[in-house]
Amino acid sequence: MKLTLTTLAALSLAGTAAAQTTVQSCDRTVAFDTPPQAAVSNDVNLTEMMLVLGLANRMVGYTGISGWKTLDEEMTMGVEELPELSSKYPSKEVLIGADADFFFAGWNYGMKVGGEVTPKTLEPFGIKVYELTESCIHIGEKDAASMDDMYNDLRNLGAIFDVSDHAETLIEGYQMELATFLEAQPKLNAAPRVFVYDSGDDVPFTAGRYAMPNALIEAAGGTNIMDDFEKSWATVGWETVVERNPEVIVIVNYGEVTADQKREFMMSNPAFADIDAVRNDRFFVLDYVEATPGPRNIEAVKTLAAAFRQE
Repeated sequence: MKLTLTTLAALSLAGTAAAQTTVQSCDRTVAFDTPPQAAVSNDVNLTEMMLVLGLANRMVGYTGISGWKTLDEEMTMGVEELPELSSKYPSKEVLIGADADFFFAGWNYGMKVGGEVTPKTLEPFGIKVYELTESCIHIGEKDAASMDDMYNDLRNLGAIFDVSDHAETLIEGYQMELATFLEAQPKLNAAPRVFVYDSGDDVPFTAGRYAMPNALIEAAGGTNIMDDFEKSWATVGWETVVERNPEVIVIVNYGEVTADQKREFMMSNPAFADIDAVRNDRFFVLDYVEATPGPRNIEAVKTLAAAFRQE
């Protein structure tokens, strides 16, 4: 075959296409010619996903942690060489100023629908965005939250950064660890009714069917009393909580109001006196990083599974 300039150009384009990596990010297909080298992640759970994949050396910083939460020792060691570029949600200027080429965030995890920082607003500056799977419900339809949401994010990050083998090894290890632990647990006579108490006095902020705790509770053998609530994280009325009478209350621990203070609020309020979980003082705590999608979901399921089987 005679190699004309046209043929050479076509072969070159074919080679580029073959090397290109594409992943599904909510309702978008995102293509990468080469792995990002200047990534930024938002929030503690997303940052931890980057760290377990060994991607700290591909990052120029992280955002959205110290404004709401504190890092534990394990996380602090993982990001000690990286700057926190913004204590809460980053502005577009923050990401551009860091020369970022990639932003791992989610809707209500660093981005807001119609806000300043979105995949569309960052695209002109060469910053590609991968969206947290759990958060896709805010811009379209998706199935109820599941453990596969977290595995999907690890798998897609592995593809984006060309560490797919490491990602698959992690996922298989997590799945095996969880299956082995659950198989060793006593059988439950019935799935306990569980309420997730994130925050709020006048009205509680809780996890609906599209939030990660719904998946954690189901994996551990329970039923989220709000599993028919067509929301991710949102507020409900206390009347609904009392009516559905949870047997277990899972407190999400973060922010200025401590888990002990949240428990005391419910224990001391006469309106909650007839709730089974209050009468029997069955409160259990998950840290924010355990209750949101990320590697610590495995320990969260184990914690809940053991708690559900306590008398």
